[in-house]
Amino acid sequence: MITFVIYSKIMKNKKTLVLGATTKPDRYAYRAINMLVQKGHTVLAIGQNTGEVAGVKIQTKAIPVKNIDTVTLYLNPARQRDYYNYIIESQPKRVVFNPGTENPELYQLLELNNIKSEVACTLVLLATNQY
Repeated sequence: MITFVIYSKIMKNKKTLVLGATTKPDRYAYRAINMLVQKGHTVLAIGQNTGEVAGVKIQTKAIPVKNIDTVTLYLNPARQRDYYNYIIESQPKRVVFNPGTENPELYQLLELNNIKSEVACTLVLLATNQY
């Protein structure tokens, strides 16, 4: 039997910022927040409207963040522009571009700042233990 301490060491908590968070249950950002919390990750969320999902409060303004492992995007490329500097200043290890958020302009900016970009689906990464 695996103890919680050993399990915690195996499952690394990846502090994640969800950009494009929502309280609408039919949206992928909502599902991602739930799944991230279920998998034991620390989650911060920014969206158009305040609210709460799985105990995570959704902020409407860029909040100061430190030690972010992953930024996962649920914003279309045009809406991402408002967050370019914020993402880069946050210095995450990676940015996940979920389906529909692909943005070559931001890929280049991230590369220039030594931040990894990954075109993937957060839900699939979590479901397959590749997160």
